Amino acid sequence: MLYAVLFLFYFQLVTDFVEAIYAFGLLGTGIPPEIISVLLFFSPMLLFFAPRGLSGWSLVLVIELMVASRLIEVYLDTRGRMLVAGLGVSCFMLLLPAIFWYLGRKKSTSTGMVMGAGLALGLALSILFRAMGSGLDISSINWYQVIGWVLAVLVSILSFRLVGKLQLSEGETQARQTTGFGKVLGLSFGLVATLTMLYFAFSAPNVISRWTRDDYLLIVAVLVLTLGLVAALFTSRPRSLAMLSPHIVWIWNLLFLLALMVTILVNQTGFPVEPGGYPVYEAQNSPWGVFSLRVLLLTFPIGLIDFTLLARELIAARPAPRAVAGGFTLGSLFLVVMVFAHVFTTTYDYIPVVGPFFRNKFWLVYLIVGVIMITPLFLVDRRAYTTHQVEKSELYAGSLLLLGVMAIGAVLLTSAKPTPQQDERKSLRVFTYNIQQGYSEAGLKNYDDQLELIRSLDADIIGLQESDTNRIAGGNSDIVRYFADRLDMYSYYGPKTVNGTFGIALLSRYPIQNPETFYMYSQGEQTATIKAQVVVGGETFNLYNTHLGNGGPIVQQEAILGELAGESNVILMGDFNFTPDGEQYELTTAMLDDAWMLVWPEGRDARGFNPDQRIDHVFLTPGTQVSEARYILDPQSDHPALVVDIHW
Repeated sequence: MLYAVLFLFYFQLVTDFVEAIYAFGLLGTGIPPEIISVLLFFSPMLLFFAPRGLSGWSLVLVIELMVASRLIEVYLDTRGRMLVAGLGVSCFMLLLPAIFWYLGRKKSTSTGMVMGAGLALGLALSILFRAMGSGLDISSINWYQVIGWVLAVLVSILSFRLVGKLQLSEGETQARQTTGFGKVLGLSFGLVATLTMLYFAFSAPNVISRWTRDDYLLIVAVLVLTLGLVAALFTSRPRSLAMLSPHIVWIWNLLFLLALMVTILVNQTGFPVEPGGYPVYEAQNSPWGVFSLRVLLLTFPIGLIDFTLLARELIAARPAPRAVAGGFTLGSLFLVVMVFAHVFTTTYDYIPVVGPFFRNKFWLVYLIVGVIMITPLFLVDRRAYTTHQVEKSELYAGSLLLLGVMAIGAVLLTSAKPTPQQDERKSLRVFTYNIQQGYSEAGLKNYDDQLELIRSLDADIIGLQESDTNRIAGGNSDIVRYFADRLDMYSYYGPKTVNGTFGIALLSRYPIQNPETFYMYSQGEQTATIKAQVVVGGETFNLYNTHLGNGGPIVQQEAILGELAGESNVILMGDFNFTPDGEQYELTTAMLDDAWMLVWPEGRDARGFNPDQRIDHVFLTPGTQVSEARYILDPQSDHPALVVDIHW
């Protein structure tokens, strides 16, 4: 239980830490000075100054500091969250090698099995909390934060009870390392890479759902049930792990890695180099993609087996404090490099020199992490495959499966259940909003305030921009699912997140029909448009939601106008990044009407507000009747929201 909560808190802390660092870059669209906080990842270096390792009380102190960081950081602003969450991550990155040093002194290789079991339980808790929060970790939201306090009290009690068992004899403290530094380094890399893979993709099932646009409930169900069954089998049946030969483990790992690569690549769009090849429509899910995803979900528990084997081998190596410090310090460097690489697959246009290399390289990040996770298995001795039954394994197995059932139930209970609308309606309220990935104008994480603003406007159709939070830069959260579930609306998330866009989405009170995503030519950040239909009051409306690149490149707007040419009842909305005095606006209004100008032909509303620099627009088929057009000047995002009422 202690290991389970520590791993859970690590996933939560590293998620919030990386998200907060990214937020400063998001708000400044550049490399922020706060990026220096990544040095907190390198806390294992402190063990260089403790040649006799950490005492039992020192380990408890580090645990308590990590727990306190987890409790405090959720209440802080972005800068405070970054620093305190970073401190918590720093504690974990110091604690992990210190524990391996201690267990090596005790020759406690059986504890490697217990650590693996704890990792499985911590991962199951992470998935459950994400399922309960519609893609957000519910234990960090409002009064649900009491969950974190309960777990923190549990960890504190367990850690203090262990103090007496953490004492080492003089002989144990001075015992020599039984293997070379190269092996310690390789095992450390493997352990860090395994945790990185779980953090990137599996601690939040909504991440894979947005990679593939596959059924979210199915993904959650297969993840938690597979995790529970595999972990329960190896902890309650001691001979199961011993029956796994190195060859079987290697085949299992390679199958997992192959399924991971195929899943990403078949969902990644191939972008032509020349403008003439656009627009490019996103392909529908292929049978190969569906099959590879199923294989991925069924094979991912191999990461837990890898972690267990690597942990047992590192304990058996009896590493010296400085050896394990060096191994995990370099492992931390690998983690930092992979975090930056992952972020660069989206922000490449804002990163000088190295950024462009990462365009369309989402697959490469996962390939590198997967290879580093698997390769150190060469260092694992056959004796590491022997196992011991985990104490109270039946209770453990039952708990895991219960968490799985609870996660499935949470998805069923929280999923949107749209209310059928009256077909005789003759009006429609349309709302477009750039939500800046859930951050306010002041740079504070702001999901609930944005949700309340949207709810207060009671819109029928909502177009969201900058909604790509389903990646580590966005805290692996799903703001679109969170909004849709709490508003009980249909939703369509546009570009699959493997394609490196900043995210667009549609929410609707009416069923969204024939939704598609197409991409426009982009020299900088990749841009896309959602195309869909809704039927209201016997009328079919053709919806388009987009977010153009910086400056609103005219080639992108031309592509959109080419797609909607000849269609009736067009509603084109989004963040266009061009103002009314630009060539793009003139080109657009030659085909469509600006909803704002239909209500306020002088450009100024009843408040005297004249948004002459507005870049968020709603354009309509000529002849559409508009009764209201209003910009909502609100600090819940860095963009005003625009609401338009049409009738017929």
